[in-house]
Amino acid sequence: MKLSKLAQALWCAAAVAGFTTVVQAKTELLVYTAVEADELAGFKQAIEADYPDLDIKWVRDSTGIITAKLLAEKANPQADVVWGLAATSLKFLADQGYFQPYAPKGVEQLDPKYMDSAKPPVWVGQRAWIASLCFNTVEAEKLKLPKPTTWQDLTKPEFKGHVVMPNPNSSGTGFLDVSAWLQMWGEEKGWKFMDGLHQNIAQYTHSGSKPCKMAAAGEIPVGISFAYRGAQEKTKGAPIDVIAPSEGVGWDLEAFAITKGTKNLGAAKQLADWSVTRKANELYNQGYAVVAMPGVAKPVPNFPAGIANLMIKNNFEWAAQHREAILAEWAKRYDSKSEPKK
Repeated sequence: MKLSKLAQALWCAAAVAGFTTVVQAKTELLVYTAVEADELAGFKQAIEADYPDLDIKWVRDSTGIITAKLLAEKANPQADVVWGLAATSLKFLADQGYFQPYAPKGVEQLDPKYMDSAKPPVWVGQRAWIASLCFNTVEAEKLKLPKPTTWQDLTKPEFKGHVVMPNPNSSGTGFLDVSAWLQMWGEEKGWKFMDGLHQNIAQYTHSGSKPCKMAAAGEIPVGISFAYRGAQEKTKGAPIDVIAPSEGVGWDLEAFAITKGTKNLGAAKQLADWSVTRKANELYNQGYAVVAMPGVAKPVPNFPAGIANLMIKNNFEWAAQHREAILAEWAKRYDSKSEPKK
């Protein structure tokens, strides 16, 4: 039986309307993150391949900026999920009741030391990012600079004006450095070290990866950054050595939590469930050597050898409790050398 032109038109309109309804059925999930920008497209593709009903919308910035944004929105949170943010920031926000506790399916397969101890957990870790130096060997040779092997080496006179590091108020990498120095050496010696380091700092950046990118480009001989960025730059051919200082290295966890009061709780739980899977941990391991699921991590090209053994015993509770005081003291002492904010 042939349909009249009017019937055909009505049928087509109904089909289009039905298709539109299917498309609109996807849940848009607003996710705040500090994960490196060059990784986000791959994560979005992988998440949505397993959960086609999700539409991940990233809001990405440095750890300090995202943390400040979350605090500013505390009375009316906008994010559904905070994903890939420093555990110290999540702990700080969790203490203020920001998040909805949830135990993702399969979370028991993760190493317990990489998640909140509450039952159910408020936040769950994904992978560790670890402090490292990016040392441009070509520029160092021009300037006759020795290869630094310790943090204390960076306070020597020959490094004056040749070191860049992240501002801890903006960057999670900067904060994990400062927190580690204070935990390793105590407050008196830790601040004394930073006073000496400050004399040699050319600039404090607002990005944790920028010091390494600057070193890779030959703009500065030494960038205090983190191992992922150093390994990436070296793999791309930059003339840098990626160094883990021998006294010990700071680190933090990229972690996630569900915002309390989200209107998309079911979708947020789907993302949380995906984030603890073996597939997710294998993706985390493509760039980071330490992940939350035991037995998954394989060596990452150009990571400093033995860096996992140099990771300090990190007290997240202490770091979260003292975060505001540490940042205020740091700004009072050293902020004069920070790059202008955009």
